[in-house]
Amino acid sequence: MFSIITRRGLMAIALGAAMGLLGACETGPSQADKLLINGNVYTLWNEQPRAEAVAVRGNRILAVGSQDSLADHVGEDTEVIDLGGATVLPGLADSHVHLAGIGEREMGLDLAGIDSLEAFLEAVEAEVEQAEGGDWIVGRGWLETHWEPPVFPTREDLDAIAPDNPVWLTRADGHGSVANSKALEIAGIDGDTPSPDGGEILHDDDGEPEGMLLGRAQWLVGQHVPEPDAGLDERLVLGAQRSLEMGWTQVHIASGDYEEVETLRDLFANGEIRLRVHQALRGPSEDAERLVSEGGFSGLYEGRYTMRGLKLAADGALGSGGAALLEDYEDREGRGYLQFEREEVEHLLEQALRNGVQVWTHAIGDRGNRFALDLYEDAFEAVPAGERAMADPRWRIEHAQLLHPDDLPRFAELDVIPSMQPSHAIGDLHYAHRRVGKERLRTAYAWQSLIDTGVPIAGGSDAPVEMGDPRIEFYAAVTRSDLDGFQDEHWYPEEAVSREEALKMFTLWPAKAVFEEDVRGSIEPGKYADFSIFGKDLMQVEAQAILDAPVVMTMVGGEILFDARD
Repeated sequence: MFSIITRRGLMAIALGAAMGLLGACETGPSQADKLLINGNVYTLWNEQPRAEAVAVRGNRILAVGSQDSLADHVGEDTEVIDLGGATVLPGLADSHVHLAGIGEREMGLDLAGIDSLEAFLEAVEAEVEQAEGGDWIVGRGWLETHWEPPVFPTREDLDAIAPDNPVWLTRADGHGSVANSKALEIAGIDGDTPSPDGGEILHDDDGEPEGMLLGRAQWLVGQHVPEPDAGLDERLVLGAQRSLEMGWTQVHIASGDYEEVETLRDLFANGEIRLRVHQALRGPSEDAERLVSEGGFSGLYEGRYTMRGLKLAADGALGSGGAALLEDYEDREGRGYLQFEREEVEHLLEQALRNGVQVWTHAIGDRGNRFALDLYEDAFEAVPAGERAMADPRWRIEHAQLLHPDDLPRFAELDVIPSMQPSHAIGDLHYAHRRVGKERLRTAYAWQSLIDTGVPIAGGSDAPVEMGDPRIEFYAAVTRSDLDGFQDEHWYPEEAVSREEALKMFTLWPAKAVFEEDVRGSIEPGKYADFSIFGKDLMQVEAQAILDAPVVMTMVGGEILFDARD
């Protein structure tokens, strides 16, 4: 599709004498290290929205324009890359991932995409057959919502295939897991074990644990599960490489601890990770207390690693029944649950404002989102602008899936950024109407309605909960249809966004969500040379063709970190 040539000898073949590039300038401050030509460039730069060539010097964009207009930037050592008509986008950013989890999924028991309980049990049984007696069987990725019937697996299901091995299998959303009797026994869980605050142990009709643990209850078993064979460093490196191969140039890690921070710093220092990373640490926790006291850091390793976020989780997930709702679920008892009390975090939020820590809060249900917005509003009132490290804190709500109509305008009023994952909608909407009814879905996954209030949406994938593929996220945002093109009356198609808005959701708006709009998010001189290059024009092709557009190159800071020719 594209080729690389140097100025010496071969340039005339690739560019043609008519371009006049052979009369290039001498080596100097205007000489490009790389020149991308013959591209279909979408810049999101108002002065020149479209271009065919981009000049790069060091880690920054030197110039953007036509091939002729950039001729003077070619020197003796300029590497000229002929893109062969490929589409160049500003470097895509995934605003919500769990990077180590992506790596772990790549090397572990991956249960994503399994479409029945029977197939789920067959996959687990195959893993059991390869294990020694007593070994833990650990996996992730299953979703029962498309099974017939859509019911959780139970400990008895797992006992039948794994009587001697403890089994611990986490639902795709990470907010629910199923254990067999062996694992429950190791954790000391029986019919008398109380559910912890912010979590639930599900019970059968006899009062015995069914095997499903939701929210904070997962920790009761999770603390006994051994660490994966692969170290944290290996999982992070694998997750970063997979992200680059998908076309991402930056990820926002929506949880973590100081152990992960130190591991990432070592990996950046050793050059083992070159992907850009922003990170928030999980709270409430000791690490969270340290973070809001000491503050974080920004722009280490040539602007590639920043850690200045605090990640809270207000509630659980809709699929597993943990999302906190204002009214009852339609298909089950209760209204879900909040995962912490206001008193646990108020001091964290106020200290975060004073020390420049950005707060990201997971909120799925309408009660969870209202709770998070109320916490933010109270913190902003308690710490006026004059006492803050930054007058514009840009706090975020992760997911913002189900909103009460009264709360939708509050994002703009409070200058809170919704961080949303389009793929959640095209999966959830197959069952969400059974959970909450059609009327409440009117303001669910409300991308266009939020944009219309004037707020930017930071788009992401929530990988490994979802596949972590920017093509799926872009497609979902512009079609609001599942991967087969299906949509029905429960899906509110008017909440789909335009292709330009979708592009901003993964470029300019994520940059704004991490205070980087001056250096990332568009292709214009002076910004980082971060590009995501595809073999199809995502802005023009028929919608279904977005999904199989080849990723041909990923460039971060002028470095080619993924190259389809390799």
